[in-house]
Order: sequence, then C-alpha cells, then structure tokens
Amino acid sequence: MSTRQGSLVLVDVRRIKSRGALFVTESRILNMRKFIPIVISLAVANPTLYLVAVGLGVGKLINIHSGGVDGVKYLTFLAPALLATAAIQTAMDEVVFTTIQGFKWGKVFYAMNATPLTGKQIANGVFLSALLRTAFSVVVYGVVIDLFGGFTSARGWISVLIGLLAGAAFGGLMLGVSAWIRNDDQFFNILGRFIMMPLFLFSGTFYQLSTLPLYLRWVGWLSPIWHSTELGRYFTYGHHISPLMFVVHFGYLFAMLTFGILLAYNEFEKRLAQ
Repeated sequence: MSTRQGSLVLVDVRRIKSRGALFVTESRILNMRKFIPIVISLAVANPTLYLVAVGLGVGKLINIHSGGVDGVKYLTFLAPALLATAAIQTAMDEVVFTTIQGFKWGKVFYAMNATPLTGKQIANGVFLSALLRTAFSVVVYGVVIDLFGGFTSARGWISVLIGLLAGAAFGGLMLGVSAWIRNDDQFFNILGRFIMMPLFLFSGTFYQLSTLPLYLRWVGWLSPIWHSTELGRYFTYGHHISPLMFVVHFGYLFAMLTFGILLAYNEFEKRLAQ
C-alpha cells in the first residue's frame, strides 16, 4: 500500500497554526525588498527636506522673534509632531494598500486562506509588517532630527517610541477600515484630503492646540497625532501635561489600537468566508 504524498506531507499544519502570522509578515517583508531603494530614500529624504524647510527655515525666524515655542527652540517643539505624523502616514500607507490589494486588486488573501492560515493570522501578519516598516522610518526620522539638533537630550528618543505607538494605533484602525471598505473608488481621495490633511494641520503640529479657535480644536482632540505629540513633548522637554491628560492620551491611543485590531479580525474573517 502506497503512502500518500502531497500537501499533507509538505505542509506542517501545526506549525502554520502556531506561526502563521509570522509567515505572512515574512512574505510582506520579502515583498518590500523589491522596493528597498524607494523605502530608504523616502525615509531619509522626507525628514531632511522637511526639517530644512520648516524646522530650520521657519524655525529660525520664530526663534529670533519669539524665543521659540513652549519654552524651547522651534525644532525641538516640532520634532515629536513630525515623528508622530511620519509614523501614522507610513503605517496607514502600508496597511491600506496591502489590505485592498489582498482583498480586491490581487486577491492574494484568498489564496493564503486556502492554506491553514486564518483571517486573524493574515491580519496580524499585515499589521506586524507595517509596524516594522514604520519603526524603520521613525528611527531614521529620529536620527535626522538628532543630527539637526532637534533633541536637546537623550530623552528625545522616547518620542520615537511614542510616535511608533501612534503609528500602531492609527495603522490598526486603518487595517480594520480598509478591510471593511468594499468600494475604493473615492476612498483614497477622502482619506488624503478629508482625514489626513485636517489631522496634520489641526493637531497642534506647528503650534499649540490651545491657539486654535474652539470650533477647530475638536479635530485635535480626535487626532492620534495630537495625543502622541503631547506625550512626545512631555518626554522630550517636559511639556506640561496633567496626570489626568497623561492617562487620557495613552488610553486614547490604546483604545484606537484595540478597536482597529478587533474590527480587522472581524472583517478579515467575514470577507474570507464569503
């Protein structure tokens, strides 16, 4: 009697069930290798050009005429906001395009799900790979900021970790939203023009949120950029935050992360079951 050969021998089901998310992460990282020059150039060029234009150009005028902002030079004030924005933008781009590609454009998630990989594992793999790329981008951003003198002490590097937390929170949310979206015709226009742009402009990025009129401050209150920026400034140079707001900032980011991941699990499983 012949022994059955094929997938039952070639595929270790127990291993996939225990490490499936890591296999998906590995697949995404190998895919990113095709675009390493682009990933590196964007990670280096974006912060360098931005810091030259805004941090040093505009910042020099503000330092001369106003003595800085919040008791520190403008670049130090700006650095945590730029780190948070870079993390959020990178995480969002990675999860959104990957998720829509997996479900609609290339349908690769359905091929993955034909193996013992579950929807939850696929979602975790996409999220983890996005975090790795985000971590790389934020660390590079932090190095450039440090070279430009944006960190006045080693504490400034804590804002890199805070920025990564913001990227994880918003990335998790966008992972769930991208899986929930069925029609992407205007999705990218809405995301770029009506979500990311207001969040960037009205989150206390270039100035303290309290200087905005009350009818615009709510944008900052809902923005992960503002919550992470406030924490980043606190750890970087001692920006004042009350104990209550300290808890609120962290709580908001973790709540966004948790809601997004749970939504992603539900939507991935639902769509892959169709």
